[in-house]
Amino acid sequence: MAGRRFPNGAQSRAYAAVAAGTDIVSAAPNVSLQKARTWDEGVSSNFATTPLKDIFKDKKVVIFGLPGAFTGVCSQQHVPSYKKQIDKFKAKGIDSVICVAVNDPYVMNGWANKLEATDAIEFYGDFDGSFHKSLELSKDLSGALLGPRSQRWSAYVVDGKVKVLNVEEVPSDFKVSGGDVILGQI
Repeated sequence: MAGRRFPNGAQSRAYAAVAAGTDIVSAAPNVSLQKARTWDEGVSSNFATTPLKDIFKDKKVVIFGLPGAFTGVCSQQHVPSYKKQIDKFKAKGIDSVICVAVNDPYVMNGWANKLEATDAIEFYGDFDGSFHKSLELSKDLSGALLGPRSQRWSAYVVDGKVKVLNVEEVPSDFKVSGGDVILGQI
């Protein structure tokens, strides 16, 4: 689907379930994410999940999704593009910068620690892909032996309402979903 094109080449793509103005909590009803953590933290929290309203209500959030932890573009470009811009996001009043992938929270925790990004970015797992499916941001990557995953995307969300959504044409692309692009759209 075509969308709005920005001067820097980024394109905001609209999907049936989520577009500018969409309430992300309503678009993904009854969906929760799992904050990155160790197994022991998961056990001690009784495997608690985080409802979307707790993530987005009364906050300015930059959230980005990617195909998977420990994969090439995700590790070498996508997450670092947000980590290096964290001070600029905070200067623009962003409350949280969030990375989400169709992985369990334990893998997300190990990956976040390996990237040394836990002080800058909040990491969440979408273990069953329900968040991405609800927003029509899922992609079958079985051909790459990954199964159902997330597309590569970014969004600026204010009080639960999507203000900007950028989705890459293919998951291996890194043209419109990086930290510098969304920073310029806030």
